[in-house]
Amino acid sequence: MSKPDGPPLTAWQQAAKAYFYVTIWMAISMSVILFNKYILAYSGFRYPIALTLWHMVFCTSVSSFLVRGIGATKRLHMPRKEYVNRVVPIGALYAASLWLSNSAYLHLSVSFIQMTKALMPGLVYVVGVGLGMEKLTKLTSVNMVIIAVGVAIAAYGEIDFVWLGVVEQLSALVFEAVRLMLVQVLITRQGYAMNPIQSLYYVSPACGVCLLLPFIFVELPEILADTTLQIDYPMLSLNALTAFALNLAVFLLIGKTSALTMNIAGVIKDWVLIFASQHLFGNKGTFVFTKSKHTLFTDPL
Repeated sequence: MSKPDGPPLTAWQQAAKAYFYVTIWMAISMSVILFNKYILAYSGFRYPIALTLWHMVFCTSVSSFLVRGIGATKRLHMPRKEYVNRVVPIGALYAASLWLSNSAYLHLSVSFIQMTKALMPGLVYVVGVGLGMEKLTKLTSVNMVIIAVGVAIAAYGEIDFVWLGVVEQLSALVFEAVRLMLVQVLITRQGYAMNPIQSLYYVSPACGVCLLLPFIFVELPEILADTTLQIDYPMLSLNALTAFALNLAVFLLIGKTSALTMNIAGVIKDWVLIFASQHLFGNKGTFVFTKSKHTLFTDPL
């Protein structure tokens, strides 16, 4: 007869436990966003593909060591054809999303980028309807239109509006929405339930390979020709470590609490980010921008 794990947690203890995991995720998530913004916009390393590729190389190396080296978690029995058909498209979409979202930091403020993420629920909903994972309803559609109007108001009030950055950010959101739904299809319809380490082990290499070609033909010639570039290896290593920790923290939070908790915490996180970016990077905001960010912002990530 197995021994009980202990007395059930009280409501206060459950709340304290949830707040603990939320705090960890918020701290790491904000650190990665601000860290990436600093590297790409202020440190002189203006190569988003290279930075994203470095993240994937780091995640692949660490997850491979954990899976193959010390056996921290088991490998899945996934045929090669299934990997190519199911995982590689997710890696390609993830690569495109990371590349474009990091590129947007070169042109847009952190505040404005965070506000555009309010479109994510609508985009995920539209993609889900297209893939048959969600049902089309009038009430939900009206809510998504309201969110889109709110983001449009935020864009109207943005002082440093750069079309290239906006197109990059919106494209990144579309790719991310499709990726999230394909992950849901992989898990619910194909039965491949992955823990955080397994997800990085299988997705990171595919993402890195998809980033390799644009890196070679787009950014590598610029890097080789940049005589003023000075690479801060300790800073890039720390940045990759925070990106790896964020991937684990996301799954940890959802596993210990729920996706709904992460969504609610995301609102608070992005409020903090909006104000922090104004003080750290000198991002300016208009009255329209300030009003819209206080009332219409949500972040599903």
